[in-house]
Amino acid sequence: MRRAPDRGALASSILRAQAPSGMICWFPGGHADPWNHVEAAMALAVSGRRAAATAAYRFLLASQRADGSWPAYTAADGSVEEARADTNACCYLATGLWHQHLVTGDAQLLEEAFPAMEAALDFALGHRRAGGLLSWSVEGEAGAPASLLAASCSVVRSLEAALRVAALLGARRDEWAAARAALAAAVRAPAGRFLDKGEFAMDWYYPVLSGALSAAEGRRLLAARWGEFVVPGAGVRCRTDRRWVTTAESAELALALVSVGRRRRAARLLALLADKEAPGGGYLTGLVYPERASFPEGEVSSYSAAAALLAADALAGGATAALFAPMRRSTRSEPQEDSSSAAYSPLASASR
Repeated sequence: MRRAPDRGALASSILRAQAPSGMICWFPGGHADPWNHVEAAMALAVSGRRAAATAAYRFLLASQRADGSWPAYTAADGSVEEARADTNACCYLATGLWHQHLVTGDAQLLEEAFPAMEAALDFALGHRRAGGLLSWSVEGEAGAPASLLAASCSVVRSLEAALRVAALLGARRDEWAAARAALAAAVRAPAGRFLDKGEFAMDWYYPVLSGALSAAEGRRLLAARWGEFVVPGAGVRCRTDRRWVTTAESAELALALVSVGRRRRAARLLALLADKEAPGGGYLTGLVYPERASFPEGEVSSYSAAAALLAADALAGGATAALFAPMRRSTRSEPQEDSSSAAYSPLASASR
């Protein structure tokens, strides 16, 4: 039987990518972006490295720009590598802060970081387009004339987290609730609203992670395209038109499965990460099948380890499971757990 991810080894691999400033790079010497930085901080928190996680959040507080944003990419030496800002990445601070509170029960960091979180959300929501959608990227004062589904799903989750932080601190932000409702409605009915990125796995399962769908809706969505993305015995392809199976997408799909009550399937998917383990701890970013060649060659990424840690924590019933629970209630009754441990055949129920 394949073993579960080694939390200690994975956390250590993330720490090796964390600079003294608290910034967590994709890998030692690589660049960092705000979204993956927060995901790595969340993973450090659930693995017991709370001081390192707090340092990661304080790095964001210290490096936030005057308009509330962060650069899309920051080099390992702290210099700006790409100055534009991704709106969903800026919003993700809220998700990380609420997750940190779920892990620690401590509100001190929430109080310290609330102004930065609010400024980041104000920046992102200041670039809303028709129907409440957000420009996915902002360069200078100009927002991109399009929105992305996966990015919007992330913002829905971040706004929910921000509302919970605000409520805990006694603040009321009705504009955040209205923005979340508009984006969630778009996620539930995405046709014609977003750039077509349907070949990417994230556009498939991120609506589940957004919380905008009920558990029943999420299960049906995952079943519909399972055969396009999931490679039996390997994991999840990053894109339908590539043979690259990635650690992060495999772990995030496992997290989505946990959130809709498919725990056995999530466990089986996480077990497939074993062949992507790297010497010395951590995970390869991905393997190309059937050759099983690593791509990028030899790359061990902090965000891959982070995704695996968060999925494992959710599977174990930790804070991550509570964070990604559906916000929308189901309108029909369906089983919440697999009825047996038999192999899953999603295409039998897929809507084609």
